[in-house]
This record gives sequence, C-alpha cells and structure tokens, in this order.
Amino acid sequence: LEMGGYYIALKSFSLAKSISTGNSKSFFL
Repeated sequence: LEMGGYYIALKSFSLAKSISTGNSKSFFL
C-alpha cells in the first residue's frame, strides 16, 4: 500500500470515528 493510499485510509478512518463520536474536530488533528 502506497503512502498516499495509507494516508487517505487513515483520514477516512479518522473521519468515520469522529462522526460516530460526534466530534468533527478530531478529523483535522
């Protein structure tokens, strides 16, 4: 898995987690 793809997957996971917790700010950290 290339670094760019890994970064996107990590951000997607962070976004999903932030949505589930109701804290959108965690996506930008």
